[in-house]
Amino acid sequence: MDNQQPPNINVKIEDAVLKGHYANNMQVAFSGEEFILDFMNLFPPQGIINARIFVSPGHMKRMIAVLSGTLKKYETQFGTIKEASAPSNSEIGFKTQ
Repeated sequence: MDNQQPPNINVKIEDAVLKGHYANNMQVAFSGEEFILDFMNLFPPQGIINARIFVSPGHMKRMIAVLSGTLKKYETQFGTIKEASAPSNSEIGFKTQ
């Protein structure tokens, strides 16, 4: 058996990306080839899309699994998170398209 470790990959993060962005809304769209995730900060009467991320269906499935597992670990360590109620304005909040 060959037990070679995969090579380490150095990842660079630019200063502008390192700062991060706040998002209080996310919209998801998809086609046969990809999912499109738009993260935005809405503060009526306007908003701004902070990031648009394109991922393949296979990567989307892995991302959901990782997020689900991470959420379970968080709740094990810090307690159950109470899900926020939906905003009264249906145009604000996390939604699918």
